[in-house]
Amino acid sequence: MPEPLLHLEESRSFNRDVLAYIQHAAETGLYEIRGLGAKRALPTFDDLVFLTASASRYPLEGYRETCATRTVLGARRARQPVELDIPITIAGMSFGALSANAKEAIGRAATDMGTSTTTGDGGMTEEERQASKWLVYQCLPSRYGFNPDDLRRADAIEIVIGQGAKPGGGGMLLGQKISPRVAAMRTLPEGIDQRSACRHPDWTGPDDLTIKINELRELTDWRVPIYVKMGATRVRDDVKLAVKAGADVVIIDGMQGGTAATQQVFIEHAGIPTLAALPLAVEALEDMGVADEVQLVISGGIRTGADVAKALALGADAVAIGQAVLMALGCNSPTWFDHGAAIDATPDYHALQTAPGYCHHCHTGRCPVGVTTQSPELELRLDPDHGARRLRNYLQVLTMELTTLARACGKSNVHHLEREDLVALTIEAAAMARVPLAGTNWIPGKPSL
Repeated sequence: MPEPLLHLEESRSFNRDVLAYIQHAAETGLYEIRGLGAKRALPTFDDLVFLTASASRYPLEGYRETCATRTVLGARRARQPVELDIPITIAGMSFGALSANAKEAIGRAATDMGTSTTTGDGGMTEEERQASKWLVYQCLPSRYGFNPDDLRRADAIEIVIGQGAKPGGGGMLLGQKISPRVAAMRTLPEGIDQRSACRHPDWTGPDDLTIKINELRELTDWRVPIYVKMGATRVRDDVKLAVKAGADVVIIDGMQGGTAATQQVFIEHAGIPTLAALPLAVEALEDMGVADEVQLVISGGIRTGADVAKALALGADAVAIGQAVLMALGCNSPTWFDHGAAIDATPDYHALQTAPGYCHHCHTGRCPVGVTTQSPELELRLDPDHGARRLRNYLQVLTMELTTLARACGKSNVHHLEREDLVALTIEAAAMARVPLAGTNWIPGKPSL
């Protein structure tokens, strides 16, 4: 008898990934927690391309003509705005989520490149302050590690209302990463899971945000800029309320933004893509007539110099990068280095039931390359000198790619890039970015003239 034919057509609604999710939920009664950002396919800056110079535009010669990258953030009301050499900043990633060596390496690289880094939740470490020329101090709902004396030592203050990976949700730091030092800084018991509040305890609306901004200005004698960071959801209204409350800089974090740990349902199903959020934020600033007064920083999935250039062309003044920084330090690398010798980390990935290139296990504290860990043994796998060199190289490449594209568009300053320099390759990207579909004058959703 011939073998019966097997009908193996996979269901789109209940494919193998959905089945695995349902079966795990049914067996354990637990939702999944993980790190990094969204893995689903989303419109990105890759869906845009530049219309560089030819006969109708005059390009600049890269080897003989300069292209400025200087970026000033926070000049609206601060006596000492942040003056950066490049428009690429380092997003907030806490000591606790990251190792002390990782934070030190980030500060060194940022200083070498003339840009800023950010504390993240849990307070300021002395290594980070000493390594960072420009350090932004975050004020989060948790208030973990919040220290007014450290705040006065900062070069800017960032009030975090939300993050792109978990808008509307608080932070998480699992017990295995709450070492004695982390516990002391955050006034927490060692080894116990920490869940941050999802909203600030001392305000219930935008009027209270105004009061908080004024309190922080008085605490720092109006010296440093005040940033307000929000996850990308109701972007137009959120940006307008932050500006009205007195923010010098607004940061919008798209849903591709990363996190050390949160529920996967947040990462994949909350917020809107960075590409969609950026034009909405620009429109809000333009509606209020403050586009030249209040700076806009965009974050969430920025990976390349082309991403940076496209973000600036769409109206951002700067970008913030987080996950890409971790990758530059060695996250998901198959090796770590011991006195210059490459050591295979694959067995440690396998112990986490993953592999290099697939790891999102930042929350476990068992990072095979020493980036997202508080284990003294694992932390040694990231040498601050080696990490700083790698990250500095990466930032240099981003800057060179950015200026290369700007020159090709005929711009002597990266901040002269504009929406007119871009077209979209897909209808979705054209509609989100408010630029024409390539080969047409059509912007989906915009009335024809």
